[in-house]
Amino acid sequence: MKLAAIIPHYRHIHTLPKVITALQQENIPIFVVDDGSGEEYQDALNNIEQQYAINLFRLPENHGKGFAVKYGIEEMKKQGFSHSLQIDADAQHDFNAIFKLKDACQNNPKALICANPIYGKDAPKSRLYGRKITNFWNVLHTFSFSIKDGLCGFRIYPINDFLSTCQKETVGNGMDFDNEILIRMYRQKIPIIWIDTPVTYQDNGISHFKMWQDNIKISKMHARLFLSRFLPKKKDKN
Repeated sequence: MKLAAIIPHYRHIHTLPKVITALQQENIPIFVVDDGSGEEYQDALNNIEQQYAINLFRLPENHGKGFAVKYGIEEMKKQGFSHSLQIDADAQHDFNAIFKLKDACQNNPKALICANPIYGKDAPKSRLYGRKITNFWNVLHTFSFSIKDGLCGFRIYPINDFLSTCQKETVGNGMDFDNEILIRMYRQKIPIIWIDTPVTYQDNGISHFKMWQDNIKISKMHARLFLSRFLPKKKDKN
């Protein structure tokens, strides 16, 4: 197993160093894909790149979280990595779980290793309700209760299986990405292992979730996944 970490970044410049530091403590090479944050963030990104010796890629325009993750994992493949740990730049994931995910991957290199988020009292009610709705749909998408959480972007992917799934199937580029890639890989018979991990929400945390735009994307994603159960097998179109 040759593991690297992918951090999709969009204007989380103050929390990004915390995430990088936690990963480097586990000796994990880091790929940061800046998803068009804008010119005003470039000096800070330059400083972070020099200070932490990361692999930094800059996208000229904002394409969405999923696009940034796909881009970064393709670059990892070119450099010979076999597995990719995806973690958000907002520092809400439990850094202690990095070792747990890494250890599970070493023991199960063919599996998709996923964090199963455990929420505290600080979790916004809207997030909890949204997850319950998505989890309901995931039961319909898989005809099982195998998917414990579809929206937590804290995972380790086997890179070859990830890229193969993205080539064969439609996988959204925005906030629909985390759930869709999970369901698509499940349908490709990739084994999934779940690791319980706490999630915290900071009082001054920044969210880039666009209520109407992203909910429409997620609704379209669920429609794609549901209808693909009954339509002839072919390459989906956005």
